[in-house]
Amino acid sequence: MASTEGLVPITRAFLSSYYDKHPFTPLSPHVSLLSSQLRTMATDLLTNHPPTTHPEETTLINEANTQPPHKIDENMWKNREHIEETIFLLEGSNWPEGLKQQSATDNVEFSIVLGKLQDKLRHTLKSLESFQIKNADHVFNTVMTYLPQDFRGTLLRQQRERSERNKQAEVDALVNSGGSIRDRYALLWKQQMDRRRQLAQLGSATGVYKTLVKYLVGVPEVLLDFTRQINDDDGPMEEQRHRYGPPLYSLTSMILSVRFFLSLSWARYGSKKFGVFANSPFFIPADVAGAMEVRKNDDYKEISVPAGKTFEVILSVDSVNSYIAWDFSLVQGKINMDIGFSLEFANPTGEKILMLPYRRYESDQGNFCTLMAGSYKLIWDNTHSTFFRKVLRYKVDCIPPVAEPAQD
Repeated sequence: MASTEGLVPITRAFLSSYYDKHPFTPLSPHVSLLSSQLRTMATDLLTNHPPTTHPEETTLINEANTQPPHKIDENMWKNREHIEETIFLLEGSNWPEGLKQQSATDNVEFSIVLGKLQDKLRHTLKSLESFQIKNADHVFNTVMTYLPQDFRGTLLRQQRERSERNKQAEVDALVNSGGSIRDRYALLWKQQMDRRRQLAQLGSATGVYKTLVKYLVGVPEVLLDFTRQINDDDGPMEEQRHRYGPPLYSLTSMILSVRFFLSLSWARYGSKKFGVFANSPFFIPADVAGAMEVRKNDDYKEISVPAGKTFEVILSVDSVNSYIAWDFSLVQGKINMDIGFSLEFANPTGEKILMLPYRRYESDQGNFCTLMAGSYKLIWDNTHSTFFRKVLRYKVDCIPPVAEPAQD
């Protein structure tokens, strides 16, 4: 048994002084930004396609509208659950039928993006699982260090090993009977709370440990007090939740947002119209065919705007009352997307003046009558997109003012 000399009560104040030496590195601002963007897109989906009555979707919507769990370890289990659910959705076999029926060529880029996301999620899941296993072993072994190293310690280890075997058998039985990922994690969290209760029972020498009551002589009271308070919301562990809880809550919200948006998208993918082949015209009017031929030979350009980037075209305007004209659209893939567009003027001193405010479009055709000569910048903005590049097809012109005819 380790020496108990110098042990002090494990209070919140004591933990506070300890955690002062281990500050948490702030999360990237992209975490909250991505969560916000995904929530906005999910809200748009629910606005255009109201919620279904499917119990799983109802449960997910309710969960998305509530705060993450308060306890640190419950957040970790929830993180793991949402990650596994998202990995499941990203599997090619679980894509919506309409998406799976697209040609392999069309799906190449989409598959690459989703594959990268899957790899990152699998790596994160493995790290979380490893941390939880090591942490559980560390807590138990720390408790055992201060117990007498005799038959009492042996009994406790045997009891723990038997308990863990029984817990794993419960999980295996649930999986083999067709239990869902959600069902499995509900059971895993229940088992985690059972472990917590067992630690509390050790502190009070009750429950499965009552046969050891008269043998617990020599166990530090400090340790027993700590294990007794392990489940208390206002106990010493509240300091850990105060310090490290908020960033973990943000991560839980982020992965839930990813899962929420993906689940809604997959469920609604079939509602989009894929009648393009069934309704393909085989005869068209001559004027339509002529217009198409002209369009093939016009001076439209195409460019790929990467996720998180912008594309700009600068026009030099020599005369007031000139017209800047534009016509653009996105080459749409499997999911309809949009891109930001704005127009600004830079005067000779370099000052920028917004002439056309930022707005997101799938396509737009318009013009602007210049009030000043100088440099005008047309900006296509894809910074709101985290994963998808946008293929922009565009044409811009600067049309000088028409001169009035001379009077005789």
